[in-house]
Amino acid sequence: MHERKRIKAALLGLGTVGGGVYKLAERQKNEMEQKAGAELEIAKILVRDKEKVREGVRTELLTDNWTEILEDPQIEIVIEVMGGIEPAKTRILEALRAGKHVVTANKDLVAEYGRELLDAAEGTGADFLFEAAVAGGIPIIRPLKQCLAANEIGEITGIVNGTTNYILTKMYEDGMDFDEALAKATELGYAEADPTADIEGYDAGRKVAIMASIAFRSRVVFSDVYTEGITKISARDILYAKEFGCVIKLVGRARNTRGGIEAAVYPMMIPEDHPLASVRDSFNAVFLHGDAVDDVMFYGRGAGEFPTASAVMGDVIDVMRDIRYNCTGRISCTCYRDTPVKPFAEAENQFVLRMKVENRPGVLASIAGVLGAHQVSISKVVQKIITDGAAELVIVTDAVKEMAFGNALEDLKELEITREIGNVIREY
Repeated sequence: MHERKRIKAALLGLGTVGGGVYKLAERQKNEMEQKAGAELEIAKILVRDKEKVREGVRTELLTDNWTEILEDPQIEIVIEVMGGIEPAKTRILEALRAGKHVVTANKDLVAEYGRELLDAAEGTGADFLFEAAVAGGIPIIRPLKQCLAANEIGEITGIVNGTTNYILTKMYEDGMDFDEALAKATELGYAEADPTADIEGYDAGRKVAIMASIAFRSRVVFSDVYTEGITKISARDILYAKEFGCVIKLVGRARNTRGGIEAAVYPMMIPEDHPLASVRDSFNAVFLHGDAVDDVMFYGRGAGEFPTASAVMGDVIDVMRDIRYNCTGRISCTCYRDTPVKPFAEAENQFVLRMKVENRPGVLASIAGVLGAHQVSISKVVQKIITDGAAELVIVTDAVKEMAFGNALEDLKELEITREIGNVIREY
């Protein structure tokens, strides 16, 4: 039996997620000793303006002085929910080097500086946990590091951005165009005032970098991830997706191939019978394949005050247990391999090409000739007459390297019969 213990923590940030963490910690207060073997006390909360009134939070907990937290030997856990790179990075490194344990929800930081942070934690035997950095309330980091550790993961594919998934759901189900769906997402609070990180795929790209690093046990950073957003998806694309029995989703995808790791984010046509196709609105899901476990999918709320706070508090409870039983630093960096990241131009994908062409004899032959010259094989062609002597073609290819298809596309643009390249979407 262990003597009764109280563990003190400091919370950095009291925004949406920070507020959720504080509320959830208070909600769980009476059962924390049974769950974690110790009581949890939020001893300090770092904020920019400690004079601002925050309902439900005791004013004596608030501070704007980071040193007050760093130099307090009784504070054993630092919970970082400020976001951004700086000053979060500096404060986390200082906390780890001081021997404090850190829990963070900061995907930007982990995607870029994960190795440095994990090395700092290992140097002092501290815990550094970041479950909330990917897919909000969905557990995926811990399953990859622990529950599925005996597997060789071949592929991990996920819908890991709720904003874009909501937009695409509204376009598919309600016939909204992109701008209308984005406005609705903003009205409901799913999209930020500046939605660039979401709609251009950057947010999902950072999460893919983190998941790929853990799944394949080799470091992948955000700059390794090819990103393509959803701003070009139109009602015509949605129409053809339905015709082909597919839905369009923005997916993050990482594959461990013989030539190296492929990591990318892009819109994709997914068959309606695939589990990811049924993930609607702001929900997230991660689908992976392991050599022992076969196919597994994790599904749930990918963001929000309490779903993200749930993941943060799960990590806090884990750290408390480790402190209680003197076994901190058990799971540090798991990137012990040095697998190269394959240039995206070498990745193989199937493509759906939509283009407007002259409606006259020989057009298909000309297009087939260009594609064939670049070793692009055609799987399916759909032709619809529009007006004014133009026809719309939708060409589905077999799997081909990105570089080969890209070169073929440039040549197609130069054909006299080509009026417009509508869009290019990859197919699952």
